[in-house]
Amino acid sequence: MHQLAYIPSPSQGVWHLGPVPVRAYAIMIILGIVAAVWLGERRWAAKGGAPGVIVDVAVWAVPFGLVGGRLYHVITDYQRYFGENGEPLRALEIWKGGLGIWGAIALGALGAYIGCRRRGISILALADAVAPGIALAQAIGRWGNYWNQELYGRPLDAFWALKIDENHRPMLDGGPALDPKYADVATYHPTFLYESLWCVGVAVLVIWADRRYKLTHGRAFALYVAAYTVGRGWIEALRIDDAHHVLGLRLNDWTSIILFLGAVAYLYLNRGRSGPENVGGPTAAAAPGGTAAAPAAGDEPETGPEAGTDAKAAAEAGTESGAETDSKAGEPADEPDAAGEPEGGSGAAGAAEDARDAEPKPETAADEQTDEQADEQPDEQPDAESDAESDAESDAEAVAGEAPGAVDAEGDGAADPRRATKGEPVADGK
Repeated sequence: MHQLAYIPSPSQGVWHLGPVPVRAYAIMIILGIVAAVWLGERRWAAKGGAPGVIVDVAVWAVPFGLVGGRLYHVITDYQRYFGENGEPLRALEIWKGGLGIWGAIALGALGAYIGCRRRGISILALADAVAPGIALAQAIGRWGNYWNQELYGRPLDAFWALKIDENHRPMLDGGPALDPKYADVATYHPTFLYESLWCVGVAVLVIWADRRYKLTHGRAFALYVAAYTVGRGWIEALRIDDAHHVLGLRLNDWTSIILFLGAVAYLYLNRGRSGPENVGGPTAAAAPGGTAAAPAAGDEPETGPEAGTDAKAAAEAGTESGAETDSKAGEPADEPDAAGEPEGGSGAAGAAEDARDAEPKPETAADEQTDEQADEQPDEQPDAESDAESDAESDAEAVAGEAPGAVDAEGDGAADPRRATKGEPVADGK
């Protein structure tokens, strides 16, 4: 019976721009990576992370993931490359397809861990941010299988069946002869489409659950793993390409079962986990040289010559203030009012007395005369010393030679009144 409706396969998957081949499979992989980074950046920003972190981590994760995916494929299908009549160099032909998702996630996670360590952020927080993006990348990347006409399922007679060209149908032991069971069968289950749609659903599920239940600390990524493995299990059962079997199941089925159980266990054990995550956040501006800028208000005392000058000025001000305080201490204190009343009285009379006390008192003539004498005293001292020298010069020299610490005749070693106040010795000429 001739089938009337089906999904056609592409006539070619490679185009040439001069000597450069452009492969649809590679384009799908690149588009998937771009979509994952774009969605991951948006979700990372929603967590409070700094922009550009997902791109920086992807620089490590993507190459590691590609190598890991290829290694997984080669190891699980080693007979194609290292078995009888195998061609080992074909293991390097990644553009012809053959990337195992589990190897890509495992080694890609190692690259992501390195990137997270370099940025100082949590690998679990980043995994939650990129989980739906990885699912979306898988949904896009699966269309590379469509362009290569590979990884389809069992024969199917339905309008959504995928037509496979004769030269891409199953072969005996890898070819070149067609397998007689499929030589005349043209349409098959489009497993690439099943998985693509399933991955889109997984991405939507993770985004919804994260918003609804605030999945943190790796739980969003665990939900992605659990949901994806469920779909991968039944889709894997439809495929007819060569694969290793263990206890009647394909190797990828066992991998899906183990990862599903591990993801569910992680979700259960961390069901109540909450708290802040280290997402880095927008970094504050730093001073030149990579160090944080100093606070506006000085938290530490100044040091150096300027600080010493300020300290000296403060000491001088303190000495003058102390001298004024001592002079005021000699003045008689106001006597308290009679009958034990507080100074200044009470009521209106007390207020008037307080106002009079607050007014500045004019200086008396005696005060002015005392100030003038204090100003003239340093000038008179040299005159007195000169008279003493003229009257008894020889006696003064003898006394100066015997008395330690005597003042120089020219006044170089005159005592500093400020230091005398503090009781500190004064050195000559200092």
